[in-house]
Amino acid sequence: MKKFIQTFKNIWSIEELRSKIIVTLTLIFVYRVGAHIVLPGIDPNKLSDASSTSNNGLLGLFDTFAGGAFSHASIFALGVMPYISASIFMQLMTILVPQMQKVQKEGESGRKKINQWTRYLTVLVTILQSSAYIAYLKTPEYAAAMIESFKPYFLYTTIIALTAGTLFVMWLGEKIQDKGLGNGTSIIIMVGILARLPQAFGQEFSSKYTEGAKGLLSFTLEIAVLIAIIMGLIILIQGVRKVPVNYAKQIIGNRQFGGARQFLPLKVNSAGVMPIIFAQAIMFLPTLFSFTNLDSAQGVVKIFSDHSNPWYMLIYAVMVIAFTFLYTALIFNPKQMSEDLKRNNGFIPGVKPGQPTADYIGAIMDKITLPGAVFLAFVGILPGFAQLLGVTQSFSTFFGGTSLLIMVGVILDTLQQIETHLLMRQYDGLMKGGRIQGRQTVSPASGY
Repeated sequence: MKKFIQTFKNIWSIEELRSKIIVTLTLIFVYRVGAHIVLPGIDPNKLSDASSTSNNGLLGLFDTFAGGAFSHASIFALGVMPYISASIFMQLMTILVPQMQKVQKEGESGRKKINQWTRYLTVLVTILQSSAYIAYLKTPEYAAAMIESFKPYFLYTTIIALTAGTLFVMWLGEKIQDKGLGNGTSIIIMVGILARLPQAFGQEFSSKYTEGAKGLLSFTLEIAVLIAIIMGLIILIQGVRKVPVNYAKQIIGNRQFGGARQFLPLKVNSAGVMPIIFAQAIMFLPTLFSFTNLDSAQGVVKIFSDHSNPWYMLIYAVMVIAFTFLYTALIFNPKQMSEDLKRNNGFIPGVKPGQPTADYIGAIMDKITLPGAVFLAFVGILPGFAQLLGVTQSFSTFFGGTSLLIMVGVILDTLQQIETHLLMRQYDGLMKGGRIQGRQTVSPASGY
């Protein structure tokens, strides 16, 4: 406990780090206040019954990412999701389109161009999603909360308010990135997810409490399983395969350069949370045919809207594994790594430089990607298993899937930044047994 208190004192004594923490907390507070501001033309006093219907299925997932703003018809209802969609699209374009690759390689100017295009695309995506959200607000549950005299203006004001709200949330994320601590977009998503945790925890405890001693024992076991899953996710995120690399000796004058033995870290889950996001986006497409009436949906639409359905979990797991290999192949370039090693006079013992090195690295990556993809797919379908075992809908989302993976990854990344500040000023790190390994942040879209 003394060590814990001393670590906090060390963190607070660093002026730069203290300023970043204060800025981050302030901007998070602004975001949470905005998430409770209701759209013009809706009576907030009549929203309680309507918002309770959004806590189930796919809409509950959206509401989790938005921190409850989706179900409460807030000006931040769409949150940062349109920006994420635009960022993912632009990231794929920079990989697949040669002209976009050239722009990306222009350095700082190219990065600014891509960011500007991402913002323009965010506006278009927000307008499209806000139109769909308006259709959702016209369902019977929310229609009763609309102010009758404001209906003629509701369409235009809602599109403007939702677009402005998303752009403001995007701006908050950029400010956290520049002046705060951690990846701004990831922090906002994590805060939205954590905002739902106390309510979900309370609902689960209440449901188990009514069952007496048996229910309380089940609740205790659920918490233990949740902790075990979090520990497993930490291992997945931080897991690396170290490939030994030697550097040739160079003697210049009386000094020797190189000759050191180092390691090339290959991440077990280099794709991060992206395969789960892609899989959920594809799985969501069939439900678009019955977006406003998921409860009465039948056939394929019913399967794809029920996360506890065995067919849904099977298809979802296969898609996560497939997208893990696809996305890893897109972002991981063994040939480029081989060329970088050769340029720096490095080589893998027993492997010839050039193409043999690239083939060797690619083969190792394929071997470690398979177990990582299987474990990632298992994490993705855990909420469905939790529902089948009697866990409430809202609390089951924290047993795996995108929500838990984002939370664990963002917390590890933020702790790594704090630890870096401490070590730079010759303080002890946050942990005695080794440093915290963060995630590879390659873009706003993949920084979750």
